[in-house]
Amino acid sequence: MSVTGASPPDAKVALFRSLFRGREDVYAYRFESARSGHSGYQPACAHEWVRGLCEKPKVRCAQCGHRRFLPVTDAVVRAHLSGIDERGRPFVMGLYPLLTDEHCWWVAADFDKAAWREDVRALAETCAALGLPCLVERSRSGNGAHAWWFFAEPVPARLARDFASWLLTETLDRRPEVGLDSYDRLFPNQDTMPKGGFGNLIALPLQKQARAGGNSLFVDGEGEPYADQWAVLSRVKRFSRAEIEPRVAVARQHQRIVAALPVSQDEDEAERLWERNATPQPEHAAARAPMPFEIRVVFSDRLYLDRRDLTTSALNSIRKLAAFQNPEFYRAQRMRLSTYGKPRVISCAEESPGTLALPRGCFDALRAWSAAQGIRLNVADRREPGCPLEVSFHGDLRPEQVPAGKALLAHDTGVLSAGTAFGKTVLAAWLIAQRRVNTLVLVNRQHLQAQWVARLALFLDLPEKEIGRIGGGRRTWTGRLDVALMQSVGRKDAVDERVAAYGQVIVDECHAVSAPTFERVVSKAKARYVVGLSATPVRKDGHQPIIFMQCGPVRHRVHSRQLSRVEPFAHIVQVRPTGFHASVSLMEQDGAPAFHAVCDELCADAGRNRLIQEDVVRAVAEGRSPVVLTERREHLAFFAEALKERVQHVVVLCGGLGRRQVAALQARLAAIPDAEARVLLATGSYLGEGFDDARLDTLLLAMPISWRGRIAQYAGRLHRRHDGKH
Repeated sequence: MSVTGASPPDAKVALFRSLFRGREDVYAYRFESARSGHSGYQPACAHEWVRGLCEKPKVRCAQCGHRRFLPVTDAVVRAHLSGIDERGRPFVMGLYPLLTDEHCWWVAADFDKAAWREDVRALAETCAALGLPCLVERSRSGNGAHAWWFFAEPVPARLARDFASWLLTETLDRRPEVGLDSYDRLFPNQDTMPKGGFGNLIALPLQKQARAGGNSLFVDGEGEPYADQWAVLSRVKRFSRAEIEPRVAVARQHQRIVAALPVSQDEDEAERLWERNATPQPEHAAARAPMPFEIRVVFSDRLYLDRRDLTTSALNSIRKLAAFQNPEFYRAQRMRLSTYGKPRVISCAEESPGTLALPRGCFDALRAWSAAQGIRLNVADRREPGCPLEVSFHGDLRPEQVPAGKALLAHDTGVLSAGTAFGKTVLAAWLIAQRRVNTLVLVNRQHLQAQWVARLALFLDLPEKEIGRIGGGRRTWTGRLDVALMQSVGRKDAVDERVAAYGQVIVDECHAVSAPTFERVVSKAKARYVVGLSATPVRKDGHQPIIFMQCGPVRHRVHSRQLSRVEPFAHIVQVRPTGFHASVSLMEQDGAPAFHAVCDELCADAGRNRLIQEDVVRAVAEGRSPVVLTERREHLAFFAEALKERVQHVVVLCGGLGRRQVAALQARLAAIPDAEARVLLATGSYLGEGFDDARLDTLLLAMPISWRGRIAQYAGRLHRRHDGKH
């Protein structure tokens, strides 16, 4: 179809619709509030603001039972191009690119940073070099651009997005400033249709008022609008699926779709992926562009690289060492949920005009990459060596603890992954005595702080008053050996500067480091030695690379099966069918019940609760010490009332207790003789991390648990050794 600026309007509309194709059954229009000045886009509906039919803003348009969306027509496109609707009002059309079958006719990338001109020019040059030209449009605002690729047929959205992502990855090698967040600015913005929605929309180009301001026009390599916009659209390349699919397949094979480390939820695979990141792959070991001879690095709280030493290719390659693909994005996409606010790639690198800063845990990866490129690292070690700490270890490591201790001692940083009852606190005390430098222990719960102080005092033969406590109402810094709540040393954007004054930092339950506040605290430590301890460093959200970047890689891991072989008691799992069925009413929402709604019914199910009670009574009669775990306080209260006449001691444990309440409960537990029957009723927030009661031997899960890592934590409470446990 050959169309020029002199062609009749019908020909222009036909060409426009043949290129900018999306959902035909619905479109959006731009609105602007005269009162607030707020603007946005909403689906065009015949029932909008009709009394008795339109339920805005209580109900979203996509979920409204009275909706009657208006289809895309030639008249709508004409209104967009002319800038005026049939009522004479300003009109801008928004198009939904994702079709109902999750295909699309085009893909576009958005650039809106301060250097958008340079960014989109770099992309266009990359595309031209690969023979895959894009069409560049200056956006409506004039402060950004869109790069468009059109297809000759509808292609799967995943293929289209991978195609654009690969081209962005190639562009990052040319211009790292484009940034990893560029993957989040694609149209469509996900591979699958989100439930109850249409996916993201894009404001279509060539709207009259925007054109009058020199915007929403297609531009050449110098950023100048083409003289004849319609002639350019007539000549634009339309790619067939057969053209792009083989090239995307090669890019996938070489992991060039997204410039970041993939993440696995399998514990072994998660560690292997991190180790693989520290070992350049054969296809990428050779430099893709000129590399520097030497890179200067200042090793302090982070790895500070002088950007003057870095070529463009080196900068991009090094930046990838601190980035990983966000499992939350892909999980939402698989579940057909909106990916809004979930970045596709998470980067832990920090950049300033003169410096690129990487987390300390990237040092092994940086060293391996530099060696593969033949680059010399000139490292200035500015870490805090610490001051002497005269302590000695009073105790003996168990045989299974010895290799773990040696592995940690051999490296300045690293994580110990071992289950409950392995003795991580004891091993940490041994490590403190071996290194003999002032040490800060970071914990995330108040009762853990008390346990650490007691254990360190015992195994290092110190009075408890000589161990500093920060948090829980105390701020007794000693600068020698201190145990601090991370919440108390890091608030909002401020971290206590004393965190940087220790030669060693030990992070208990280090899987919590992925939380932004905790990450900020650990990242401020300048200690030469940083050690992380966790029963399971693999997180439900998949953000475990942040743990390794801050604390170092896993240096030693003890599998639960290994522990079970040395424990003097058996591990038995019993499944108790309860006959519970969720009510039909819960199934009405998208054909699946909401988790919280199912839990409501579980807690209220009389037959199921009665079965749990009888299991508790039976366990107590057999001389066992059970704990009932639930997440609802009202559920705890129910069992406490139901069991108080049947079990001699009923102890309720839940989060949110003050220091004195916790101490009183611990004293009460300790005072119960082994010969007297007892049951603990607890929430996961209390039982999950650091709870220590060696007598526990039976766990009853009164509510479902959605993450296996938590199951491992809860089950670990049963694994401490105690006389009579078998």
